[in-house]
Amino acid sequence: MKMRSPPEPACLIDLSRRSGRIDRDIATAELSFRFAEFPAATSLTGGRERLAGRSVLLAVSDQLRTAAALIELDGLARRLVLCPPGLDAKVLHEIAAIAEVDAVVHEADTPPPIAIESALSAPCQLPLQPATQASTARTVTEWVLLTSGTTGSPKLVSHNLATLTGAFSTAGSDDVQNWATFYDIRRYGGLQILLRAIAGAGSLTLTNADEPLEDFFVRAAARGVTHISGTPSHWRLFLMSGTAHRFSPKYVRLSGEIADASIIDGLKEFFPGARVAHAYASTEAGVGFEVGDGEPGFPASFLGERPGGVAMKIVDGSLRIRSPRTASVYVGRDMPSLRDEDGFIDTGDMIEQQGDRCYFVGRRGGVINVGGAKVHPEEVEAVINRQTGVRMSLVKARRNPIAGALVVADVVLEDDAPAEETVRNAILGACRSELAPYKLPAIIRFVRELAMTAAGKLARNG
Repeated sequence: MKMRSPPEPACLIDLSRRSGRIDRDIATAELSFRFAEFPAATSLTGGRERLAGRSVLLAVSDQLRTAAALIELDGLARRLVLCPPGLDAKVLHEIAAIAEVDAVVHEADTPPPIAIESALSAPCQLPLQPATQASTARTVTEWVLLTSGTTGSPKLVSHNLATLTGAFSTAGSDDVQNWATFYDIRRYGGLQILLRAIAGAGSLTLTNADEPLEDFFVRAAARGVTHISGTPSHWRLFLMSGTAHRFSPKYVRLSGEIADASIIDGLKEFFPGARVAHAYASTEAGVGFEVGDGEPGFPASFLGERPGGVAMKIVDGSLRIRSPRTASVYVGRDMPSLRDEDGFIDTGDMIEQQGDRCYFVGRRGGVINVGGAKVHPEEVEAVINRQTGVRMSLVKARRNPIAGALVVADVVLEDDAPAEETVRNAILGACRSELAPYKLPAIIRFVRELAMTAAGKLARNG
């Protein structure tokens, strides 16, 4: 009796061409490619097969070439290391050493951003060029993502295609979802949207670097975008801009930061025909859950064992998640264990349960110490953001020789906001009513804008 060979691992190139619809594409303002062009086309000069079995650093400056290389190399390379933009050469060298990189994908018209002895240089270009696919054995590629590094140097986190796509079906559907995202696809939140688009029946619209919001939403509307995602900070900037009056998505998604009532309600009002949902995910824990009831926080019923092998619990105030969608390990020597002995990942996100609802109050490492009492900046921001005329706020610490630190709030106002003194009084009144006295802002400053990280979150360091 002839033995059957084990099935080849699923990979992105299979998902990208499965629907057979040649009009499915991924586009920025200048360039695009069709998913169905693979595998008869390539972005990699010299052929993709020479990267088989290698640990490949994807150090391409733009998202579209990165997406093409990912589709081509998943199932072929031993390891793919996704580098977000803006990393300096020293950090890239450190990442390359930790991940044992032996090939670098870079733009065809520029040299590699770093020189690695014995590494293969693999230029990447668009538009795609015709290519003949050689017969190459499939492998389960390790995907290495970088954490945001908002509380220190980024860590390297190991996933594979199964853990990255575990939150949604890859079985195919006739439900057309044309996605767009503020995120960069080289970070976990944006990568999730890229993979949803590849596995689905629609297209993907990506932002260009420094593209005005108005231009992005004009493109999104013209391309029939139905589903769109970003951080709450992304969406607050959107609501400040007054753009996109022509744009009417069916689904609006928030993730990456705490989604408080002010931003959820603002989006529901701006997009009355859309379903507004916020999702919890992190690079280490993967996608935990989605909340679609229009309220901040999540139902306490989400705790415990959940469908799909997911389990959640709160230990010492911190959310812990066990899931088949979590990363496997931190890459590198002498790294801490990613999971505890029961398989749970400690997310470091602090939760306060009030009756049948759980609310995020901030990061464990982000508290302000006021005379020995702990203040979560996000908790104060949620109160400030609910006040009339406030678009967004950032709460941080200022050193004080007596109390150790004072709570300081930088506040961005809407264009038609009341007078600053009126808003200041409203903020202080609400904080006195809803917060403990030590959580009140000692200083409220009105600013034109707030700094954001490359990941689209409020910049809380510095």
